[in-house]
Amino acid sequence: QVQLVESGGGSVQAGGSLRLSCAASGFTSRVYYTSYCMGWFRQAPGKERERVAIIDNSGMSIYADSVKGRFTISKDDAKNTLYLQMNSLKPEDTGMYSCASNLFHCRTFATWGQGTQVTVSS
Repeated sequence: QVQLVESGGGSVQAGGSLRLSCAASGFTSRVYYTSYCMGWFRQAPGKERERVAIIDNSGMSIYADSVKGRFTISKDDAKNTLYLQMNSLKPEDTGMYSCASNLFHCRTFATWGQGTQVTVSS
């Protein structure tokens, strides 16, 4: 059973940077990790969950318009780890950030981590 554990959240002032990590485990072999679509999502209090960025099994990435040019999603297949580098952070980036995975496609996500809180102050 695949498990995802996020880390790297915290409090930062506007304009600062954070790097989130998502460690994945439970794959039967390393090649299965490379077959997964991985994504980062966030949810602010009182708001719906928003897809921030995804990276599919070919390495193609898609970003929400609100983070384009500031956030970068990447993964290290050797370490089964997904990253989200967040630069030029804004107060509206505040929220609970969760990583998610799904085998083969990115249309839905079957497995979710617990999340890590990001707070950006002005």
